[in-house]
Amino acid sequence: MPFSYLSHLYCPKCQKPYASTEIRQLCVCGSPLLADYDLQALKKEWTPGSLKGRSPDLWRYHELLPLSDPGNIVTLGEGMTPLLPMKRLGSDMGIERLLMKDEGVIPTGSFKARGAAVGVSKAKELGVKELAMPTNGNAGAAWALYAARAGIRASIVMPVEAPLITRKECAISGANLNLVNGLIGDAGKMVAQAVKERGLFDASTLKEPYRIEGKKTMGLEIAEQLNWRLPDVILYPTGGGVGLIGIYKALKELAALGWVQRDKFPRLVAVQAAGCAPIVKAWEERKSESEFWADSRTAAFGINVPKALGDFLVLEAVYETEGCAIAVDDAELLEEQARIARLEGAFVCPEGAAAFSAARKLRESSWIKSGETVVALNTGSGIKYPDTVRADAPVLNPGDRIPPA
Repeated sequence: MPFSYLSHLYCPKCQKPYASTEIRQLCVCGSPLLADYDLQALKKEWTPGSLKGRSPDLWRYHELLPLSDPGNIVTLGEGMTPLLPMKRLGSDMGIERLLMKDEGVIPTGSFKARGAAVGVSKAKELGVKELAMPTNGNAGAAWALYAARAGIRASIVMPVEAPLITRKECAISGANLNLVNGLIGDAGKMVAQAVKERGLFDASTLKEPYRIEGKKTMGLEIAEQLNWRLPDVILYPTGGGVGLIGIYKALKELAALGWVQRDKFPRLVAVQAAGCAPIVKAWEERKSESEFWADSRTAAFGINVPKALGDFLVLEAVYETEGCAIAVDDAELLEEQARIARLEGAFVCPEGAAAFSAARKLRESSWIKSGETVVALNTGSGIKYPDTVRADAPVLNPGDRIPPA
C-alpha cells in the first residue's frame, strides 16, 4: 500500500484540478484548493482494523494525509487528544452526554499544531525554504515552532493585541516576528506584499491546501474515539473556520470509505463571538458567503476574523449538516470559562468556552434535544490567555490563619 492515497488538488468553486506534486497556493479563480484522495482504491485496502497498533498521533491516518514520504514527517507528537465526558457541566446545562475534545494538551497548546504539523511536513516535501503567514497568535506560534524543527525559515506577522505567550513562542523559535498595530487582515496584507516581493511560500489560512488536512484529523479522531458512531452535534469556535471545514471533510471521506453513515452526520455548529460574527450573520440571512465585519473585538482573540477566505466552505458544512451558527458575547463566554474550571477542573481557552456557552444556549432553546450526544471543541489551553482571568487573593503574613473558603 502507498503511504498516502493523495490523488490531486481541486478547486471547490470551479472544480479545476491541480497536481499535488508542485507548490500550489490558490486557484486561478481565487478560491482555496482542497486535497482529494483515491478513496475507491483506499476502500479496498483500508479498514478500521488497519489502525490497530499504530502510534497514538494524527499520523496514524497517513493514508488520508498528503505526505508521500514518511521521511518528511515533522512531528512533536501531535494528535489523539482526549475526548472527555463533562458530566457535572453537562448536568448543569441539561445535556446528559456532553463531551469535550480537548486540544489544549497538544504541542504548542492549541489545535493549530495539527495544521502546522501537516502543512510544514508537506512544505518540506515540496522543497519550501521560507514561509510567511499572518496570525492571531496560536497559528503563528505553531507554524514558527514546527518550521524551526523542519529547518524552514518563518516570517510571522501578528496584531499587537495577540496573546503575549504566542509572541514569545515565535520569538524563541527564531522566526522573523513582526507586530502590526491592527487586526489580522492588516497582517495579511503585509504578508501578501512580502510573498509577492520575495517569493515566499504563503502559509496564510487556506492559501495553502494542507493545513486543513491536519485539522481534519480532529474529525477522524472523534469518529474513532466513539467507535465510529458519530455524535449528534459538534460545536466549533469559528474564526477562519478551517477546523470546521476539516471536520466536515473528514466525515465525508469516512462516509465514502464506508466507515460511517452519511445520514448519521452530526449537526455542525459554527460558534462566534458577538463582537465578530460574520458567519452567524450570513447564516441567519441564508447567504453562501459572509460580509466583512467592521470594528470587530472579542476576548476570544483566536476567532476575531472579520472575513474568512473559506467562509463559503464553513457555511456549506453548516447548511449540509442542518447545523447552525450562533454568537455569544464576551461576558457569557468568560463566565462559562470560569464555570468549566469550577465544575470540571479544565482551564479552557476563551474560544473553547464560547463553544460550551453556545451549547448551553442551544439546549435552553431545545435546538439540542434531550439525550443527544454533544461534542464541544476546546481549541487551546487557557494558560495561553492569562489576562482573561482575575486572581485576586488576600495576602497573609507568616502565622496567619487561612480564612474559610
